[in-house]
Order: sequence, then C-alpha cells, then structure tokens
Amino acid sequence: MSTASSPTLALDDQFARALPEMALPWQAEPVDEPRLLVLNEPLAAELGLDADWLRSPEGLRLLVGNHVPDGANPVAQAYAGHQFGNYSPRLGDGRALLLGELVHADGRPRDLHLKGSGRTPFARGGDGLAAVGPMLREYLVSEAMHALGIPTTRSLAVVATGRTVHRETPLPGAVLARVASSHLRVGSFQYARATGDVDLLRRLADHAIARHHPSAADAEHPHLALFEAVVAAQASLVARWMLAGFVHGVMNTDNTTISGETIDYGPCAFVEAYDPHTVFSSIDQQGRYAYGNQPLVIQWNLARLAEALLPLLADDQEQGVELATAALVAFGDRYDSAFSSGMRAKLGLPAGLADDVASPLVDDLLALLRANHVDHTSFYRRLGRAARGDAEPVREVFLDLAAIDEWIIRWRALGPDADAVDRVNPVHVPRNHLVEEALAAATGGDQEAFAQLLDAVRAPYEERPGFERFAAPAPEDFSATYRTFCGT
Repeated sequence: MSTASSPTLALDDQFARALPEMALPWQAEPVDEPRLLVLNEPLAAELGLDADWLRSPEGLRLLVGNHVPDGANPVAQAYAGHQFGNYSPRLGDGRALLLGELVHADGRPRDLHLKGSGRTPFARGGDGLAAVGPMLREYLVSEAMHALGIPTTRSLAVVATGRTVHRETPLPGAVLARVASSHLRVGSFQYARATGDVDLLRRLADHAIARHHPSAADAEHPHLALFEAVVAAQASLVARWMLAGFVHGVMNTDNTTISGETIDYGPCAFVEAYDPHTVFSSIDQQGRYAYGNQPLVIQWNLARLAEALLPLLADDQEQGVELATAALVAFGDRYDSAFSSGMRAKLGLPAGLADDVASPLVDDLLALLRANHVDHTSFYRRLGRAARGDAEPVREVFLDLAAIDEWIIRWRALGPDADAVDRVNPVHVPRNHLVEEALAAATGGDQEAFAQLLDAVRAPYEERPGFERFAAPAPEDFSATYRTFCGT
C-alpha cells in the first residue's frame, strides 16, 4: 500500500469565476470502491502530481471526483452545438465535470476534467455513466495522437467504479480523468450567443484569447484575430488528422475546440485501406463525417463560430459578415498549405520543390492508393525502403504494377530523403482490430493486450523486435464490417 502523504493540491476555478453563467456547480456521484486501471505517470509529473499519491485511496477519490480539494469548485459546463447538422441549444456536460485547472510544467493552465462521473442537469435522459471499454479507448487513442505530434487532449487515468453500465449489454463502469488546454469549444460560443447577452459573449471571447491565443489581444481587432487564430489552429489540426489517416467520427460543433486540440474519442478510428469515403461510426449513417469530408466539416463548424461571434466583430451586421467571411475563406489556403507540406514530408521530398511538380505527384499517388485499396499507414512506412533502392515492399501491395512503377520512377527522380520518410511515417497507429481485441480483454479484466498496444503506439516511429503484429493491417474480413460506437 502506498504511504504517500496527501499533497496540497491547488485546483483553480478560473472558468467558473470568469463565466459563472456557463458553469453549473455540481458533484460527482459517489464511487464506493474505485480501482485504478491505468495511470499516465509522465503526464502526472508534468502536472506536478505525485503518482504514488494518485494511486492511494485519497488519490483515487480525486480521480473519480469524490475528493474535492479545498478551494476547488467542480462544475458542469454549459454549451450548445450542431450535432450531425442539427442545432441543440442546450447540451453541456451531461456526464462530465470540470474539477478545475492545474498549472502544467510549461507554465500554462490545464483543465482536469472527468467523464462518466454521473448525471448532471445537462444529461438529457442519459445515465451519466461510462464503461471501461470506451474510456480505455480514449486513453489509448489520445496517447497515440500525442505521440504522433497531433494536438490533443490527454488522458491522466481510467478508474473502474464497480458499477454496472447498461448499454446493448451490461458493462463494467469507469471514469476517465482527462486533461486539456481547456474545454472551450465552438458550442460554448453558440450557447453564449443564444443567450442574447453580448457581455457574456465578450467575456467568453476575452477568456479564450487569454487562455489560448494571447497575441490576439494586441491586434487592432482582438475578436476578429481570435477567430482567425481558431481558423488557423483547426486547419492545421485537421490536416494532421488527414495525414495520419485519423477519422474522428463525431465532428459536431461541441467537439470542435477553440484551442485546436482533438477532443472526444468516441467512435474514432484509423483508416485501413485508403478511401476518402471511409466511415466507421455506427450513427453516421449518411457519411457526414467520413474521412474525406473532415476538412469541409471543420470549415462548416467554423462558420457557426463566425455566426456566434458576429456581435463582437462589428456594430453593423453586414460589415461583421464581410470580416468573418474573409477570415473563413482563408481556411482553404491554410488547410491546403498544411496538407501539402505534410504530404511532401511523408514523401521525403526536398524543400523548395515547385508546386506544379509536387501536387500532381501527390494527387496521382492518392488515386493509386484508393484504386488499389492500399493500407494507408504501412504504405508510407514502406516508402523508406523504396527510397533506399528496394521498391518491392511497395510494389507487393499494388495490383496495378505498371502504374506504381511509373510513379516510383517519377518520385525517385526528385531525390527523396529516406531518413526523413521514416521520421514522419509511423510504424504503429492504434490498428482497429488490435484496439477492439485489447478493449474486449480489458473489459473482461485482462489488461495485458491493452498495455502492449499502448506501449507500441507511444513509440510510433520505432521498429522493435516482437512488435511486428502491431504494424500489420487488419484481416480483410474485419475491415469490411468494422463499426465504432459512441459509448453513451
């Protein structure tokens, strides 16, 4: 048993104090016998938290929201949102709580936030609970995203509650402790705008500037600069998703952050065979959030943020619309630039290569990958060997050998850097069949497969003996039928 003494834990309530209209004081439901499933020790250290204490009975009570440090003010956050294109004026944290803010090692605040801590007044008929599998999924995939260098919320811990959660079948319950730069989202601004309280909207915008985009405060028009900064952050983020083959699955406006971090790993997955039409989420029956639609969707979501910000952009609405439209139009160029730069890096192309050379090469490659149903992750990793002279690992995954041979000749003529290819193209991502295998075992009480997969995705660029199965594509019969679920 740990003998760690209770630390003096300072949890600020900055959000609750700045925006009380959007912060409902609330307490987590009691958990009689919390049991730690996984703890992110490196993240705990970055937050100044003692890992031994977090494993203690008092620490576990903090991680499920039952130990509230002096001065803390847990709240359920209010927000609105478009869900699959349909507007809901009152969503909010239905099964979550913001415990407060901690100071990270970089000197910036981080939210300590719970999922699955019980019903709140925003629950909308839900039970407020979470199951072990979906919470471990968020832990696993968010750590993989972090290792890949993609901006993301982080997972501090998953704690079993001993409760039974009823979904399609009875499942063991859990609480996820999540860390984020903040939980401000497009839906937060939609909620503030819907109240008609311009002062609240202005305070929210100023809070977002101070928290995430402080340089906007010095701009001639700070609130327009805030919008421009969010456009830039989201363009960069979604380009990184596309480059990694990540499919978010539920890109509602309440899941679009102001910080530019990935949030909410519900029905997420990674593409196997490259196809822009790929959809995994069981509830996305129209394919709104398909892999290839993600840039268009995020621009649509940003347009909803622009609408919410209009009263702050200009006294005259038409002038405000013009300013917002100009900023939103810039999304396309920012996204294209980020994606093009990322693709050049994945292909190891030299700096300064003309667009009229690089762009056709990329476009032709993506068409080949789609037509030949080539695995997205392993193809790019194999390019490193092709750049060193051995093209067979690339050729063997194509049916149209003449087409890929012609493309390889064009690519090699540009002098690709093999080491650069290996630095940016991962060996390991959370392969969907391995994720499901690990979560099924962990739900049954065996965490060995989860721990092994976590170990692999935390070192995504390293080829290690004994880890070969973590780099292999899923069996074809698995990929053809794979569906993901939100867990609510």
